[in-house]
Amino acid sequence: MIYDIVRKHAERLASTLSRRPKIAEDADELLEDEKIQLVIEAASQDAVRQYAVKALSKGKDLMVMSTGALIDDELFREISRIAKEQGRKVYLPSGAIVGLDNIKAAAVRPIEEVTLVTRKPPRSFEGAPLIAKQRIDLSTLDKPLVLFEGPAREAVKLFPKNVNVSASLSLAGIGPDRTKVKIIADPQAKNISHEIHVKGEFGEIITRTLNKPFPENPKTSYIAALSAIATLRKICGSIIIGT
Repeated sequence: MIYDIVRKHAERLASTLSRRPKIAEDADELLEDEKIQLVIEAASQDAVRQYAVKALSKGKDLMVMSTGALIDDELFREISRIAKEQGRKVYLPSGAIVGLDNIKAAAVRPIEEVTLVTRKPPRSFEGAPLIAKQRIDLSTLDKPLVLFEGPAREAVKLFPKNVNVSASLSLAGIGPDRTKVKIIADPQAKNISHEIHVKGEFGEIITRTLNKPFPENPKTSYIAALSAIATLRKICGSIIIGT
């Protein structure tokens, strides 16, 4: 069963699948279905806030793509509590970045610093709260512009559809207040790049990914959707690869 607040989006998705799923009239219909064991959020941070606790309370496992919502400490604690009480799992795919496995391992011992530098084509940032607030005309950029530099906690508020990776990175490492984020709009960039630098007792991790934008949503990376599919295969598989 699938649901989208815009029904035609759900209908379009259903039409592409070999086994056409039922389209729920509302989210509650989906959550009430006892046959559903896993709910996948692929909508927005607001959707996480609205439905995550409900899904877990109904005895469903949960996959969260808009991980920026989990930077809200109160919400994170509530989700953790309900999941534990109900004996359910909450899955956070790696999304558009690499290295989360090793960062989780490194976090077993002290980590000194974690930095993420995200560089995207200007159109990727259309509609972001910071762009609207500062009235930045992205179409006129002729050179790279640093849109934001600061903690991940603030980054996910100002760019809720662009840097959920910073939230995932924070949760795997040293938290949203100590994780540093730099966001750049680059008119010469053809792909989305994420550079990560981690330094700690274990040594150093330096990674760089060059991702193609998702064809229908340039705000996110194509590999983020593939990451969700890989996580589903992990959940259903018998052999688990990676930390």
